[in-house]
Amino acid sequence: MSPVIETEEHKALRSAVAALGKRYGRDYLVQAVAAGKPPTELWTEAGKLGYLGVNLPEEYGGGGGGIAELSIVLEELGAAGCPLLMLVVSPAICGTVISRFGTEAQKQRWLPGIADGTRLMAFGITEPDAGSNSHRITTTARKDGTDWLLTGRKVFISGVDIADAVLIVGRTEDARTGRLKPCLFIVPTDAEGFERRPIDMELGAAEKQFELVLDDVRLPADALVGDEDAGLLQLFAGLNPERIMTAAFAIGMGRYALAKAVEYARDRTVWKSPIGAHQAIAHPLAQAHIDLELARLMMQKAAHLYDTGDDIGAGEAANMAKYAAGEACVKAVDQAVHTLGGNGLTREFGLASLITAARVARIAPVSREMILNYVSHQTLGLPKSY
Repeated sequence: MSPVIETEEHKALRSAVAALGKRYGRDYLVQAVAAGKPPTELWTEAGKLGYLGVNLPEEYGGGGGGIAELSIVLEELGAAGCPLLMLVVSPAICGTVISRFGTEAQKQRWLPGIADGTRLMAFGITEPDAGSNSHRITTTARKDGTDWLLTGRKVFISGVDIADAVLIVGRTEDARTGRLKPCLFIVPTDAEGFERRPIDMELGAAEKQFELVLDDVRLPADALVGDEDAGLLQLFAGLNPERIMTAAFAIGMGRYALAKAVEYARDRTVWKSPIGAHQAIAHPLAQAHIDLELARLMMQKAAHLYDTGDDIGAGEAANMAKYAAGEACVKAVDQAVHTLGGNGLTREFGLASLITAARVARIAPVSREMILNYVSHQTLGLPKSY
């Protein structure tokens, strides 16, 4: 089936998740943020219904689908006003990496819990001094007998307080060349030498952000995921789904804001007819809808390429999808707020908080400028400036 035309199964999944999202909605998420609590009830129910693990193998409790299915789940929850950020992290990045590269023991230990939502794994790549340059990662692992000792710092790591473990990107020294190469380690959040500190964010999200300090955290040999020599391959196996899921997050948020604006523009009458009859209001909303639809097409293409095993093709498409969705989301939210005027800034209508949230899709997990770098080097073959 072409990624352009959704299957009946995909349509059924959309409507089922949309129904779940409608039962919770924006109010549920706003209350969770106000209480400083994670969206546990929605996460648990989504897990019981099988939505959190749709991309994971059936033999480990998943749905046997791919990122195409998981992106539908996140987009529809977002369109209902209650997106689950940890969907990007736990099943999409960590679940994918473990199911593709983990040992049988790692799969049995982690995947069933990730699939039903009873276990949660965070992902730690970003560092204070490395930013988007993953080659500058300084978190290092060194051998001590059969154990590993992991030391370093991470920043902007989502949901560490609710996670059982963090999949940490570190580096090990190549015995032959002395060069550092990336490796992935499963680090329990209760490990000795593992510290977390919350980052005070102005962003109103239910999931908190953390700085991590790892001080000679001792890990057994089986904490390493996959082959010591294939770290970069394994890393990008997790980063492409992250970009696709960020696109889903952005598209869902954009759809939510746009729906609010359209509803308001249909009803709000200032002169003789509803403000939505005026093209100065209607056309920008139509444009926002078009941009969101176009971004979704690229997201579907990226998911299709990834799920069919084309990692290189998926890398380009996932970056483009994330870029397009981030831009479309920011514009849709901005236009929605503008359509409501003063009401767009009130707590009652709940759009103002999305102004900050929408920026996340432009910044994380990789900035729009780094995506333009990727496309200019990888796709267009232009020289690098760095």
